[in-house]
Amino acid sequence: MKPILKTKLLKRLKIIEGQIRGLQGMVEGDKYCVDIITQASAVKKAVSSFEDAMLENHLGTHVVEQIKSGQHAKAVTEVMKVYKLSQKDG
Repeated sequence: MKPILKTKLLKRLKIIEGQIRGLQGMVEGDKYCVDIITQASAVKKAVSSFEDAMLENHLGTHVVEQIKSGQHAKAVTEVMKVYKLSQKDG
């Protein structure tokens, strides 16, 4: 993974960590349910954005290398695994 991408991903994770702490504080503080749900939705979107960046990196590096080196089956298996995981979220 390129250092700049790693830095960006770690920054995203720290933001998500802060959002989770914020959610915890909202629950502890008995905040309004809709406000908590709204914040939880923002966390889900942030995690999804993180996953998208990880997948883009994987496809652009590892999968490309697998295909170039003749490991087509491995590349397809990994892409399908991620695809199936994404279907479970929906």
